[in-house]
Amino acid sequence: MHIVMTADHAGVDLKDELAAWLKEQGHDVLDLGTHGHESVDYPRFGALMAEALADGRAERGITICGSGIGVAIAANRNPACRCAQVDEPLSAALGRKHNDANAIAMGARLIGPEMAKACVIAFLTTEFEGGRHQRRVDQLTNPSERETA
Repeated sequence: MHIVMTADHAGVDLKDELAAWLKEQGHDVLDLGTHGHESVDYPRFGALMAEALADGRAERGITICGSGIGVAIAANRNPACRCAQVDEPLSAALGRKHNDANAIAMGARLIGPEMAKACVIAFLTTEFEGGRHQRRVDQLTNPSERETA
């Protein structure tokens, strides 16, 4: 699977660890930074991940900041991105099953590498259920759909 990864300075170590682990699992990882501990602005990295999903460079995305909240908000500004902020595997699985999330955001200050890996596994292996959930996902992408639902 083609996976785009981004992080700010708070998430760079977790991003790097997950990227190496995902490559070992046979995934193609597009790492769009950051690549150091110098302070950077998280909105840029949420947006970069979303852009890679929107233009087809990646099928799924993972973004990391201190809490996971800021990068998720930034990523979700792009209508092509449905980024779920997750702290444990059930949220990651439900984000896929019910919301067709194509990205997850995690907080490096909130979870460790093993929990992050468990979230990634749930995110990458859970399928979207479709059905009644598809109508709701369509409303996320096309606000005009909300008026008729």
